[in-house]
Amino acid sequence: MFSFLKKDSKFLAPVDGKVINLSEVPDPVFAEKMAGDGVAIDTTGNTIVAPCDGELSLIFQTNHAFAMTLKDGVELLVHIGIDTVSLNGEGFERLAEPGTNVKAGTPIIKIDREFITSKGISLITPVLITNVDSVKDITPAVGINVSAGVDAILTYKTK
Repeated sequence: MFSFLKKDSKFLAPVDGKVINLSEVPDPVFAEKMAGDGVAIDTTGNTIVAPCDGELSLIFQTNHAFAMTLKDGVELLVHIGIDTVSLNGEGFERLAEPGTNVKAGTPIIKIDREFITSKGISLITPVLITNVDSVKDITPAVGINVSAGVDAILTYKTK
């Protein structure tokens, strides 16, 4: 009831780059939406920021990914690069701690782009809603160049 009153929510870019479809991510877990639905960013930046306001619920031990829980119940995952877990944290610097509430644009992880790419690892960064059953009308902003913490990359409505 009153679902027409629900406004669109959005994720801002967690990193500078170009927004691409998940289907273009060179990893079937992301490309086939096994881990969630959303978009990816072909990154050009070095600092990964919170894409929205919420609780920083998890930062992986290797600092290659983080999860957030939003007030509307949406859970999101930002996975920095493909196969970056293999670096065991090398090339990643944690700037925030799990359990803290952050605002959109808050720096979370800084990366050493040159080091990571020198290992032949892609920095395409999926940004996913992991509990997709809680949302509807996911609309990605594919094909645009975005700045971290500034430009919207995805809008959605909660159910």
